[in-house]
Amino acid sequence: MISSNSLNSYLKPMEGIQEDVMPIPAFRKHPSRLFVELTTRCNLSCPMCVKQSWNNGITEGDMSMETFLSLSPALSHAEALILNGIGESLLHPQLEDFIRIAKRLMPAESWVGFQSNGLLLDEMRAVTLMKAGLDKICLSLDAICPDTFRKIREGGEVDDLDRAFVALEHARKRVPESTLQIGVEFVVMRDNIHQLPDVLRWSASRGANFALVSHLLPYEAAHVSQSAYDLNTDQAIELFLRWKRKAEAEGIDFSNYFYLCFCKYVRTAEEQKIVDFVSEMMAEARAKDIFLHVKNLLELDEARLQGVRAIFADAQSVADETGLQLKLPSVSPTVERRCDFIENGGALVSWDGTIHPCYFLWHRFICHFSGRKKFVVPKEFGRLADKGILDIWNDEQFLSFREEVIRHEYPICSNCNLIPCEYIYAEEFEQDCYTNTVPCGDCFWCMGLFNCLQ
Repeated sequence: MISSNSLNSYLKPMEGIQEDVMPIPAFRKHPSRLFVELTTRCNLSCPMCVKQSWNNGITEGDMSMETFLSLSPALSHAEALILNGIGESLLHPQLEDFIRIAKRLMPAESWVGFQSNGLLLDEMRAVTLMKAGLDKICLSLDAICPDTFRKIREGGEVDDLDRAFVALEHARKRVPESTLQIGVEFVVMRDNIHQLPDVLRWSASRGANFALVSHLLPYEAAHVSQSAYDLNTDQAIELFLRWKRKAEAEGIDFSNYFYLCFCKYVRTAEEQKIVDFVSEMMAEARAKDIFLHVKNLLELDEARLQGVRAIFADAQSVADETGLQLKLPSVSPTVERRCDFIENGGALVSWDGTIHPCYFLWHRFICHFSGRKKFVVPKEFGRLADKGILDIWNDEQFLSFREEVIRHEYPICSNCNLIPCEYIYAEEFEQDCYTNTVPCGDCFWCMGLFNCLQ
């Protein structure tokens, strides 16, 4: 976490150094990364997409040239421009025009990229994208087994991705000056996680340079069983497994701890030993400020946890062998929080010109986490039709939001024994139990479970 004193030092330009080169991009006078949603239209109906969630309120539309050009003051300072959102960017008829404009305005060392399902990517389209100056493209590939792929990417086929890779390979020969980097995005579920190493090897053999792996965010209760991550934090799991090994060595079985602790008031010496043992574990956790959700930990499926770790290790080995740049998520929520969107100076622009801080607080949706239904509402800081991008970025409300986020002083909601609480699971978030007014305690990106192009 960042202390208040450290935070204050970030907010003040260092002596003799210009304000624009402060260490933390979040507090510069301009955003360093722009995430621009070109369209909310898509040619697939993927069940893991927020667009398929109930009551999301997403309207379909394309960004206008006027709205995109209003980003010019920020583009002249931007390090990266990511041209994707809830829709398929290749559906936007002016995609190449936007790329060309951005490349003319942005600094020489900056880059432009987007994520795509790849269905519309033929050789001619790949050539026009490369000639426009596209630097990165990331294709969605969650399986190479045709049946699994169809189930996850409803309306798509593995052959579509194969053709997309071939198109990119041929286009590279026709546009030799292009330095386009090709990546893949993989969403981890129980049904497809075993295919991850093979997907990475398959992608690398077809010219992929990098890969992004994320866990599934269940928008429907029926999808919760597909989650491959564990709810307990990394610190909680580490402490619990150490005490579990100690219990095994001493012949203690604490699987019935709750019955003994709360339902049996007259205990044998052996039963009291179990209660005392768990109490000692909890005392150590409190002393180290580690949140323990004892019920979840007692239900921990260690074999499955180790299985996920083993697959991720195999995936990393494939990446090391093939030269693929791989970004894996955590196998469980991390205690050490971070927000790449805020810390890297990101601003998200919806197709209609509304400014948001991040992907998490972009659209209205309902998801399921920690066994509970969670309501997420978008956070808006202004519209480009009413105010300039730099004015919105430097507005006191947006700046205060970034200051609060970057402190990372959040409760560990997934490990809290008091859930469900109205702070986090209310339909309209006001504050958490630490009095934070930013709803980041349950954010998948902040917990290290999500990765995206940025």
